[in-house]
Amino acid sequence: MFRAILLSFTLIVSVIIGAFAADAQRDPLSDRGGSVIKGYDTVAYWTVGEAVKGSKKITSTYTGAEFRFASDENKALFDANPEKYIPEYGGYCAWAMASGGFAPGNGKYWKIVDGKLYINYNGKVEKDWLEDVSGFIQKADPEWSTAKLHESN
Repeated sequence: MFRAILLSFTLIVSVIIGAFAADAQRDPLSDRGGSVIKGYDTVAYWTVGEAVKGSKKITSTYTGAEFRFASDENKALFDANPEKYIPEYGGYCAWAMASGGFAPGNGKYWKIVDGKLYINYNGKVEKDWLEDVSGFIQKADPEWSTAKLHESN
């Protein structure tokens, strides 16, 4: 039974990762909805310490990707220093990146580690990621570097 469950889980993860690989080739920052991390305000994680939906009326574009903000103040902070607020791995799921693949990040599932924002796909994935944050980051960083190299070619 355990083997069947493990096989099913592996298949589901492979489908999720594979389904979004083509999107990764389109734009290294944006998800399928066109805005980074499903429209969550990437600055709010620092300013209010929680996931806050951004407004379609308060946006910035950076490296071809749209970022939404809950306030003009957050937009101004982002515009002054976008690199500080951009999520690692372009907003893609940190757990999936550690596995060598792409899945969209969902702004509901996040963590700031050493001044960097990491996003995950869903609550289950986030729970797994939180069990070994530094290990997953250590695996994901070189995967992202490789992915960015392929983007520029």
